[in-house]
Amino acid sequence: MAGGRTVFRPVPLLTCAWPDEILFMHTVSTCVRSSRHAFRPVTLRSLLIDFNSYFASVEQQLRPELRGRPVGVVPMLADTTCCIAASYEAKAFGVKTGTQVAQARRLCPGIVFVVARHAEYVRIHHRAVAVIDTIAPVEQVLSIDEMACSLPMGWTSRERATQLALRLKAALREALGECLRVSIGIAPNVFLAKQASNLQKPDGLVVLDATDLPGPLLRMQLTDLTGINVRMLARLQASGIHSVEQLWRARREQLRVVWGGIAGEAFYDRLHAVELGLPPAGPRRSLGHSHVLPPPMRSAEGALAVLDRLTQKAAMRLRREHLLAGAMTVALRLTRGRGERLRPQRSARFAATADTRALLHTLLALWPDMVPPGWVPLKVAMLLHDLRQPGQTSGSLFAADAPGSDAQQAALWNAVDALNVRFGRHTVYCGSGHSGRDEAPMRIAFNHIPDLQTEE
Repeated sequence: MAGGRTVFRPVPLLTCAWPDEILFMHTVSTCVRSSRHAFRPVTLRSLLIDFNSYFASVEQQLRPELRGRPVGVVPMLADTTCCIAASYEAKAFGVKTGTQVAQARRLCPGIVFVVARHAEYVRIHHRAVAVIDTIAPVEQVLSIDEMACSLPMGWTSRERATQLALRLKAALREALGECLRVSIGIAPNVFLAKQASNLQKPDGLVVLDATDLPGPLLRMQLTDLTGINVRMLARLQASGIHSVEQLWRARREQLRVVWGGIAGEAFYDRLHAVELGLPPAGPRRSLGHSHVLPPPMRSAEGALAVLDRLTQKAAMRLRREHLLAGAMTVALRLTRGRGERLRPQRSARFAATADTRALLHTLLALWPDMVPPGWVPLKVAMLLHDLRQPGQTSGSLFAADAPGSDAQQAALWNAVDALNVRFGRHTVYCGSGHSGRDEAPMRIAFNHIPDLQTEE
């Protein structure tokens, strides 16, 4: 690298065998020009699969009577809730994620609302990943409806990558059904592959080579780019960047200032087709659940019962992931007349544990007076944080064979979990959550795929 010389360095990435004709040693030569700009683009590397209107499409596939009709997927059948997904037939009328049910009815009088079935979405997600992985190596599952793949050596040209994408589309259609359409983006890195997948929906296929840039991106808005939310938009605009073209022309150092650190440089590199790879997954920092209360549970007693249920679910997740929690936060959203809002929140720290009863005792200690007289709870949330591995914390000072010891409690809850996995989630549970046991069903967060054995 000294004296401006160009150094070619072979980097072995992957050895793998795949069906049909793909048997390869995935080795590339990476061109390094300076220590400041780590990796320069060489070729197409990444393929991203984005399922179109995933929840609504699953419902249309499983229920043929919904096909071709505008569909809104909702958490519950109530005019006060909002759509968590909409089919393309509904989107044509302006219905989208977040549209309130009452407004959706006005926009699209013929819309059909269906209650979300998250377990079905997770099952089909796992089937989809299995199908994709037989054709191209799945590098990372980004969300319930997005998977990033590495292009195998020999399939990195525009023509070959397109052939691979068409094979994926055909295989998914055959395995999952005609309603499960996908948009595929192919690019030098995952970031640009994601943007490419957004350029043509539904059922799109866009290849975005380094030589194409920035052309296709210029018709996008800044907030269309992954990683730019409303707050980041304001910071960009304060720096004189109001369009994707201006963002493209901005200097690397300028984006470092806007982002307040090296994240800006990383964004610059990804935007300019530099292959940085996916960041390594760090340790889980928190684990929790939230739930919008249905009208019958909008009381202090109902809110506590649902929080009890959420805590029991979170405790089982802790044990499944071999984690302990050292802190809990409980948050509420309350309302009363004239649209007033209140968001109380309380936290507590404690000896790290995954014991359900200990966590419920903490919940009860935090609960008094969280719902003041005259206020109505609309939403509840609980978060377990300060997570650690069992080996990262000191055990009990009491003897391991003492009555009620940590070892005995762990054995007890492992047995409870085993019974609930085998016979259903309500087989054994703490009676304090009885009135809320049918509330807070499985929910799918953006970057978390629920464990069916824990949640179902």
